Amino acid sequence: MYFWLKFLHIAMVGTWFLGLFFLPRLFMAYRRGVADGDRAYYNRLTNVIFFYISTPAAVLAILLGMALMLFIAPAGWLVLKLAVVSIAVLLHVYFGLLLYEMSKGGRSHGPVFFGIIGWVPLVLLLAIAGLTAAKPAGLPLLPAPAQQGPGPIPPPDAVD
Repeated sequence: MYFWLKFLHIAMVGTWFLGLFFLPRLFMAYRRGVADGDRAYYNRLTNVIFFYISTPAAVLAILLGMALMLFIAPAGWLVLKLAVVSIAVLLHVYFGLLLYEMSKGGRSHGPVFFGIIGWVPLVLLLAIAGLTAAKPAGLPLLPAPAQQGPGPIPPPDAVD
């Protein structure tokens, strides 16, 4: 079971990030007015990539990742990985907002911006893969939650 969860999780992360890699290139083509930027082609292709491929893959990747967390001990590297995944989710939402704005004819950013932001998914994916593969030992296990007792613990000098 664990193998298949991990296999599907990795496949969904790869599919999700393929969409995150490709969308900025399409945004740039649209802004430059090249063949891939033709409005009819652009709108259909970006909608398919974002709504039918990348978003479902992101949701499944996150759900499968949550299922995989049941099999591992909580650790500092996992918290960092989840922070990077959160940034990837925010980037995905931002790309959706850009897609909506551009489908309405908005032009808030130029090709240079999309060329730069196109590298962000790669950095995020490398950080996720690095943290997952290395599981850095320098990051300690998370502390156990505080125990709820009958009252506050007295300071050491108050004990008789």
